[in-house]
Amino acid sequence: MAGKDSVPRPPEQNSDDRKVGNDVGERLRALRKWHGWSQRQLAQRADVTHATISLIEQGRVSPSVGSLKKVLDGIPMSLAEFFNLKFDTSPQVFFRADELPEAGCGNVECRLLGAPEASQGLSIRYTVYPPGECSGPELQSGDGEEGGIIVSGHLEVTVGGEVSLLGPGDAYFFSSRRPHRFRNPGEVDCVLVSASAPVTV
Repeated sequence: MAGKDSVPRPPEQNSDDRKVGNDVGERLRALRKWHGWSQRQLAQRADVTHATISLIEQGRVSPSVGSLKKVLDGIPMSLAEFFNLKFDTSPQVFFRADELPEAGCGNVECRLLGAPEASQGLSIRYTVYPPGECSGPELQSGDGEEGGIIVSGHLEVTVGGEVSLLGPGDAYFFSSRRPHRFRNPGEVDCVLVSASAPVTV
């Protein structure tokens, strides 16, 4: 199998080419796709976590020079080469399962889809609450609005002084300023698809 040194290079840019902006995440995603690698494959090559690649590409973190260099060493490519490449790109529309960063806490699984091209105005979450698990011991609150629909299982939702047990197909929507909490009181996993605006991590 060919080694890293045999990896081809995209062409360098010139003044007539359409340029990608200064966004490192967009540039890294375009480079990865040019090579035909998944995020996990690039993460393995660079010896970093899949979440690192995903968060950089979605613009959720701004990598340090050292962190970016480590990622580029997996190609391998220098920083100068990275910032001197041309790509004709458009905003990402479709996301594979392995491109969604994990944002869970403890035993709660959560995969996050953001919208970096829309100034982080909306995030969508796929969350799995195992039996007995909850969003936290205390009620939470924040800015914006959020809503969700139960895919399977049951979820106890507390919003202010209201408590409701929701099942498959049931939904909720409320201002995030209202103190709220989620808990799975059942004996099977609860799968939830939710959205919030603005983005919360």
